[in-house]
Amino acid sequence: MTAKRLSPLGGLVLVACSMVFCWPGRAAVQEEEQDYTSRVPRYTFAETLEEQEAQLKTNPLMERLMRSRREQSGDRYRPIYHYVNPEGALNDGNGLCFWQGRWHLFYQAYPPEDPRQHWGHAVSGDLIHWRDLPYAIYPHPEYQCFSGATLVEADRVIAMYHGTRVGNMVAVSDDPLLLNWEKVTGNAVIPIKSRDGSPLPYRVFDPCIWKKEGMYYSLSGGTLPGPGGKPVRANFLFRSGDLATWDYLHPFTENDQYSLVGDDGACPYFWPIGDKYILLHFSHMSGGKYLLGDYDKQRDKFVATQGGDFNFGPAAPAGVHAPTATPDGKGGVIVIFNMNPAKPTRGWNQIMSLPRRLTLIGEDELGIEPAGDIESLRRDLQHVGQTDLPANQEIVLEKIQGSSMEMVAEIDTRGAPMVEMNVFRSPNKAEYTRIAFFRDRGYRRWQQSLISIDSSYSSLLPDVRSRAPETAPVCLAKDEPLKLRVFVDRSVVEVFVNGKQCVAMRIYPGREDSLGVSFRAQGANAVLRSFDAWQMANIYE
Repeated sequence: MTAKRLSPLGGLVLVACSMVFCWPGRAAVQEEEQDYTSRVPRYTFAETLEEQEAQLKTNPLMERLMRSRREQSGDRYRPIYHYVNPEGALNDGNGLCFWQGRWHLFYQAYPPEDPRQHWGHAVSGDLIHWRDLPYAIYPHPEYQCFSGATLVEADRVIAMYHGTRVGNMVAVSDDPLLLNWEKVTGNAVIPIKSRDGSPLPYRVFDPCIWKKEGMYYSLSGGTLPGPGGKPVRANFLFRSGDLATWDYLHPFTENDQYSLVGDDGACPYFWPIGDKYILLHFSHMSGGKYLLGDYDKQRDKFVATQGGDFNFGPAAPAGVHAPTATPDGKGGVIVIFNMNPAKPTRGWNQIMSLPRRLTLIGEDELGIEPAGDIESLRRDLQHVGQTDLPANQEIVLEKIQGSSMEMVAEIDTRGAPMVEMNVFRSPNKAEYTRIAFFRDRGYRRWQQSLISIDSSYSSLLPDVRSRAPETAPVCLAKDEPLKLRVFVDRSVVEVFVNGKQCVAMRIYPGREDSLGVSFRAQGANAVLRSFDAWQMANIYE
């Protein structure tokens, strides 16, 4: 039979059947497709920004999304300045990019009438104030639209993602708000199975994409046999000149002594950072991770020189999950993570972290800071001047209260073995979330310290699953003060430390009065040099 397919350039071509033949070195092909067409309403939009904005104002799907967001707004655990999708469940962020002056965030969404993964979509001018847009990429021929990444070219945005049951897909868009997407060839460009059913030397899974010397390159997540036959992280490299046909090259990473046995390299993102390259990825065993290293462009190999984590324990419950990333245009990388719940919430589950800007601040050392215009949300500044922290005595900041705040603290830890900051603290301390700093207690070198979030006493509710303390290394010089930038937002705590580390966790206080803040120095005196707190505005109002 003859079927119509879309060419990479958008025209129609005819193919003799639903099976495409392959030859040695080519990515294998998919089986005859089934009809997985989505039941979610789908609309075609105009090609100018003015016309698109006019259409969105009366679009029935947009009206539904806005109505759902209003109905969910009263949930006490739903953040007001972290992005949460407007309806249904949320999973991996996907395809973060900057196009024609706007940031675009895509994510795995589960529409109520067809709760298979679609790509949800939001847009922002500053990475902080997000506006919902209609679903971007719908299933078919794939069963579900899983994770992937984008590549921004001068005249279009390319999305490459995993389509379950068929393989890795490519879609392109070039309109102002990235509302209209066209799938290259209409089928998986890297099919999940070979034509004859023979074993493949690679796994077809979450991909990313970049371009070098006129050729497109893609990584596919997966594993190879490791010690004792157990799986180890692998990312398989493919190359294409036209986005439609791809050659398999080889496993991409060399000298990876940093991943754990069992890591699987999902949700990869590969890009320059400073004078190095970074490979962000997710492990279904150990969470969000990264490798730093050098890109040998002659051999098309990534030589790892350092590795690290974005969460310090399993991804669930309450932990940081998968990265979606894009270049910041200044030598750094912007990354956003989805975060897992630890309590059932009706009609929604996960949230997005604040955007983080990753930079290279030393040889094989990442800088990690909040990204975007977060300062525009600040309201009602309250300042606390220099305050002594006597040994073993809790100091409660009586005037500082809130469930959605930004707080900036500078602390001279002096000789204190441990200094803690408690947030979401009830007046009798029946509930509190503990942020603890341990100077010179790391395990790699003498100046490595530790930062920890402990949710053991965050909630009295029986359906909240507390998380083992999230403890991360951070390197401070001998006399460097501790600088904490702490964001709390109803059910999330994110702590940035001296621009060098971030730890984050979901929490669910059960008491209405769990709003307070306190400090404590253990064993020896310390000094709170300064403290500023702001109430934060709601980005959806």
